[in-house]
Amino acid sequence: MSQPNTSTDVRRELRGRLAGKRAVITGIAGGQGRAAALAFAAEGATVIGCDLSPEGAAQTAAAVEAAGGRIEIAAPLDLIDERAVAGWAAHVQREYGAIDILYANAAATRFGPVGSLEYSAWRWNFEHEVDVVFLPIRYFWDQLVAAGRASIVLVGSTAGVSGSVTNSRLAHTATKGAIVAMTKQLAAEGAPHGIRVNAVSPGMIRTPATEGDLLAADHPMHSIATSIPLQRIGAPEEVAACALFLASDEASYVTGANLMVDGGWSAVLPG
Repeated sequence: MSQPNTSTDVRRELRGRLAGKRAVITGIAGGQGRAAALAFAAEGATVIGCDLSPEGAAQTAAAVEAAGGRIEIAAPLDLIDERAVAGWAAHVQREYGAIDILYANAAATRFGPVGSLEYSAWRWNFEHEVDVVFLPIRYFWDQLVAAGRASIVLVGSTAGVSGSVTNSRLAHTATKGAIVAMTKQLAAEGAPHGIRVNAVSPGMIRTPATEGDLLAADHPMHSIATSIPLQRIGAPEEVAACALFLASDEASYVTGANLMVDGGWSAVLPG
């Protein structure tokens, strides 16, 4: 008697993990956001996405729809514009009533050593890595409460739990540390409403953004894979898979967690 193909069976069983759920995903134009939009839609969620880039968002929407998924996009949408975020949330409430998942993926960062770090750059990082997370949470919170058994997934970073001798990133470290801390506090405040709040903290992930700076040939971190236990750079789809798990009912007893998605980088000392 032939044995079942376990991997195929598991994949078949896992399809539809988000069936019937409404998932807001910020920053869907490319990289990890696009990977998440595709993954969440493939599992049955209606994706409600936003981005500053209309072109990138439209490409993501086309890819989701070509795969048979459902998606609505708002672009351009500036997540540090409080009025715009409030208006978007109000529109979503009118159209969908409530949402089940908020994946606060959108962020942008600038690096620089503390000795030359301008206050304006420090403020810019907090706007684009903390405010872009706070405002969607603030304006979608009531919808998550109304949905019950809802889930929020934030995006931290290895930068939020450790320093670096190869990348001068004080502002980025502070903002991602804030995200990790916010995860814990939001888990506490969300629990009475049935809202679970967790974070994924990626390490080095190959995206258009990292290809242009941290993985560029002239950057000290270009060869960082040699210091990662798994000896490679991660892919956006690997982060999306972890976010999908945390957003799904499979993680129904998980809240306040920070899942490191870094190939073991943060778990060991270099060398």
